[in-house]
Amino acid sequence: MSLMFVLKEGFSSIGRAKLPAAITVAISFFSLVLLGLFGTVSLSFYDLIQELRGRVELEVFFSDSMTGESSGSAAEKMKGLPGVRDVSFVSREDAARIFSSEFGEDVVGILGSNPLPRSAKISVQPLYASADSLALMVPAIRVVAPGSDIRYNKAFLGQIEENARLFTLVTGALGILISLATVVMIGYTIRLAMHARQEKIRTMRFVGASGSFIAAPYIIEGALQGLLSGLLAAGALAALFELGIGRYEPALYSVLRSSAFLVYPSTVLLGLLLGFVGSATSVGRSLRLVGKKG
Repeated sequence: MSLMFVLKEGFSSIGRAKLPAAITVAISFFSLVLLGLFGTVSLSFYDLIQELRGRVELEVFFSDSMTGESSGSAAEKMKGLPGVRDVSFVSREDAARIFSSEFGEDVVGILGSNPLPRSAKISVQPLYASADSLALMVPAIRVVAPGSDIRYNKAFLGQIEENARLFTLVTGALGILISLATVVMIGYTIRLAMHARQEKIRTMRFVGASGSFIAAPYIIEGALQGLLSGLLAAGALAALFELGIGRYEPALYSVLRSSAFLVYPSTVLLGLLLGFVGSATSVGRSLRLVGKKG
């Protein structure tokens, strides 16, 4: 197979069917822009979820039977537990100072003694900030600190997980639908091109050309359409984020910026991939139909 011939045919095919190719590129362009927007928002939402998970803390209130030394030792041991990012030990004196700073009252002056328990604040790694992971962590903490009272905001954690699942489901479904529509449109254009040249294809088969040799230019044509759509979509997204949102909504841009830089090249590659898949699927079906008619 002559590589130069295949490439030349792939490029010239677009020129011979300018209108269908232009329509396909335009529709693919808008599809990829939508996918880019969904991708940017999804990645930014994922970063937000990770940040919220990073704020999940457990409070461990040590039993009165544990001394200050044993409580401090237990807090040190908690640092070695899986999923624990950091542990801050709070003595009774520290608890009294925190109470005084928050409420403006001296708990010892009011009650005559300090009833506040020793405690530890455990910061959890984001990957472990889920209901299942914390359910495994709590018993491990109780082994280190028997009789302790362990508290965390289960409602807040459950809400994070629910929102993450819902958002992933919705954006994933929309992304798949838009991708399928793009594949179908590119495939339809390739089928039209092959239908218009079916006599040439029959002649090539008659003189012994292989299926891969015949199919290659059309696959390249679809891939080029996808690549062009991806480049245009990436440029439009860059203009939207860098010149639009970046100039007029800098606060929002700061949230989306890191995700957008990942989306720009991904959009180009996705366009190329969708173009290749759409054309490859369509070419195989069209060659079989032409073969039957021949």
